[in-house]
Amino acid sequence: MLATPSAAVAVRTGSEVSLWSDDGCRLPLDAPRWHGEPSPLEQRLVAALEGPVLDVGCGPGRIVAALDRLGVAALGIDPAPGAVVLARSRGAKVLRRSVFDPLPHEGRWRSVLLLDGNIGIGGDPLRLLARCRELAAPHGSIVAEVQGPGQRTQCCRARLVGERGHSSWFQWAVVAADALGPLAAGAGLRVARLHCPTGEQRWFAHLVPAGNGPAVEG
Repeated sequence: MLATPSAAVAVRTGSEVSLWSDDGCRLPLDAPRWHGEPSPLEQRLVAALEGPVLDVGCGPGRIVAALDRLGVAALGIDPAPGAVVLARSRGAKVLRRSVFDPLPHEGRWRSVLLLDGNIGIGGDPLRLLARCRELAAPHGSIVAEVQGPGQRTQCCRARLVGERGHSSWFQWAVVAADALGPLAAGAGLRVARLHCPTGEQRWFAHLVPAGNGPAVEG
């Protein structure tokens, strides 16, 4: 199964953890966020999603649980047993699976989520986006969190480093907002919306199958 930051961090609640590439660069990571309740920004994002929703790399399941409270059908997947245990303890419906494993309802998910940098899963964003396109319904969307424009886009080996040691190396990627368009096109998708909510430092892209509807920026 593919390793993800949420997989390793999920069993280290409360510890200080950072993500480093094999060339010695610190990569974007906000591990404490995964163990809390959704922020007001995330609550607005979740409320706008059309179900059923598949949360890829769901970690401790906070987004899946929030969707459930709203009455939106949702499923989380994560390859880490610790993450799955934590997610299920908060009532989230979660499977221990990689996104590249066979999954329920393939081609019928109205929303597929790649939040908290999970567009990096597997270290190959093009392959990941193509897989998410297979999972999404014909008129569904993929919501991916990316880094801001002008930041470095890279595919690399990475590992988590914390107070209790470090994880094994795994394949990871970081994608900047202004590098997403060509990747999406290669996966048969296009960027329908790319936005950074006012007062926030987080960028979100809404991707749809190429040819579906007009693009909206901002």
